Amino acid sequence: MNAVRMLAIVLIVAGALALAYGGFSYTKETHQARLGSMELSIRDTETVNVPVWLGVGAIVAGLVLLVGGKRS
Repeated sequence: MNAVRMLAIVLIVAGALALAYGGFSYTKETHQARLGSMELSIRDTETVNVPVWLGVGAIVAGLVLLVGGKRS
């Protein structure tokens, strides 16, 4: 499997996941204060929304690479 075909499959899968889930979240830990050996920290959950047009664009780009890669 060549690199273009692999990239096309990755784009299609990533676009499908973006459409299915609409975004992802992650936990960010920030260190606020340190008192001797005790450390106070805060965990924030950040959410990143993936636009629909980006998911569709990734699928289309993957399909174009997949179809265009067969002609070469």
